[in-house]
Amino acid sequence: MSVDLPIRKIIHVDMDAFYASVAQMDNPDLKGKPIAVGGGGKRGVISAASYEARKFGVKSAMSGRLAEKLCPDLIFVKTDFERYKELSYRIRSIFFDYTDLVEPLSMDEAYLDVTENKKGNPSATLIAKEIRQRIFNEVGLTASAGISINKFVAKIASDYNKPNGQKTVNPEDVLLFLEDLDIRKFYGVGKVTAEKMYQKGIFTGKDLKAKSLEYLDENFGKSGRYYYHVVRGIHNSEVKPNRIRKSLAAERTFSENLSSEIFMLEKLEHIAMEVNKRLSKSKVAGKTITLKIKYSDFTLQTRSKTLPYFVSDTSIILETAKQLLYQDKLKNSVRLLGISLSNLNTVKSSYTKATKDKEKSVSVQLKFEF
Repeated sequence: MSVDLPIRKIIHVDMDAFYASVAQMDNPDLKGKPIAVGGGGKRGVISAASYEARKFGVKSAMSGRLAEKLCPDLIFVKTDFERYKELSYRIRSIFFDYTDLVEPLSMDEAYLDVTENKKGNPSATLIAKEIRQRIFNEVGLTASAGISINKFVAKIASDYNKPNGQKTVNPEDVLLFLEDLDIRKFYGVGKVTAEKMYQKGIFTGKDLKAKSLEYLDENFGKSGRYYYHVVRGIHNSEVKPNRIRKSLAAERTFSENLSSEIFMLEKLEHIAMEVNKRLSKSKVAGKTITLKIKYSDFTLQTRSKTLPYFVSDTSIILETAKQLLYQDKLKNSVRLLGISLSNLNTVKSSYTKATKDKEKSVSVQLKFEF
């Protein structure tokens, strides 16, 4: 690579079907069987599926009814977030044995910057292998990992040899790796964007790389610049040990569709109370309140209002949500309501000037050991 970049050794660790794997570990009778976490009842939505269930097309965010049609022998199990948190904490403690630069994305995945690590091991590949083995030995679960020069490539790589595998993309291989990728594999390219890219003849990273910055800006807005850089292996986002929460939300799916706004107000009160509880626990407040409405035909609508001050009080959140509910006529009966707060009063952390200056002075070396 000829581009001067901050060179890092980044590992993305992703647990394999975490919720489902925990259920199978805790109940050996479920091992080897197709299971779905959540999704029970006629309105249930699946949180996770075991690999045995995925073979039938069962996946997260799918309705339990559809999943059961795809896999008649599917076994539904309840979520157990306290158990997930317990195991996530144990897994994370393993990460911290290697580096303090750990950025959790969720309970089951995290980025690790091991450029300079506590073991003094120059090989990020060997560190990833050791971490995965320790997770298996000490927790009883399998994990997959991606290793490369930045978070973007590492995250893509972690999905390559799942389950229970890893992939290293060395500095000299990054550009070719990205060129060969189906555009759907690019982190940040969703289903709608992928379809738009297909329509414009962009099917692979190589096709994307052939487009100018001006073209991408014109056709994909603010995301155009992001696509232009990542396909060239440029992604300078640091591993942030203390990720800044950008929003906080709560929502409810109802057992029966609601068509009366009177009934919806009662539900909104409970949701607002839950949002307040989560705000208090996180010790944050927000200015922008968003009402999420999912209709019976599964179409989604959001309505937002930004206040001139930070709020966390239940009554203010509820009153604003009510205003948003009455803002426009509902299009259909409602199956889900949610309230979120964004524009939070969190302080953005930053690296020291010395760290930034050091990063600027380092170039990618083709013999950099991974």
